[in-house]
Amino acid sequence: MSFFDKMFASVGIGAAKVDTILTNDRLIAGDDVSGKVVILGGKIEQEIDEIYLKVITSYERERDDKKIREECVIGKYRLTDRFTIRANEKREVPFSFELPIDTPVSYGKTRVWVETGLDIKNAIDPSDRDYIDVHPSTLMSQFLNAVTDLGFRLREVDCEAAPHRLRRRLPFVQEFEFIATKGEFRGRLDELEVVFLETSHDRMDILLQVDRRPTGLGSLFSEMLNLDETNLRLTVTSAEIPLIKEKLLQILRKHS
Repeated sequence: MSFFDKMFASVGIGAAKVDTILTNDRLIAGDDVSGKVVILGGKIEQEIDEIYLKVITSYERERDDKKIREECVIGKYRLTDRFTIRANEKREVPFSFELPIDTPVSYGKTRVWVETGLDIKNAIDPSDRDYIDVHPSTLMSQFLNAVTDLGFRLREVDCEAAPHRLRRRLPFVQEFEFIATKGEFRGRLDELEVVFLETSHDRMDILLQVDRRPTGLGSLFSEMLNLDETNLRLTVTSAEIPLIKEKLLQILRKHS
């Protein structure tokens, strides 16, 4: 092992490389994420402390009256103990883990990825990023379909920082913002915001914010004071799928 090869490897030149190959990149939260991590040895032998995988997304929060984006680790998985990768050696490490049930879906501005890293002592750690396409569960899809069937159009989806009382394990919630473009709620509601707090494929807690459209001076003052907004919480289950649209309709009629 030459001195120069060791020195260059410490700054990433001629060092080990990592590449993750996913079996499937189209997933639903709760599915198994599987594949293999391929490690290619560099010009010198190196000691790998561990291989890890992280599921990551980003969310928006305010700091000093400015909106910034921060990354959030949804899950981290350790694949190996310490081992040595020889020069030019190729090693494959299979893996499988469950995508956390609270992983946001890949709608709007939301991006989710799997990041692979090698921890190498006294060297720059190589990494790899693979984006995954997270689809809504059947229960979430049915609720979203009910919203659009009632005349709403999806305007924006993003992950935003939220206080503890409105979230669970993660520091953010994923907000779905709808506007009424047809049907009985056009002209009656400014917007409808939906947040899913999924607990399983068969049960889901949902937060709704119903924003009524001002129709007079009193309503205008209410809007200025945010009194035109109604915050609701409901739970739906797979057994209620045929009733979701009617259940949502009655809620919106009552609060519009």
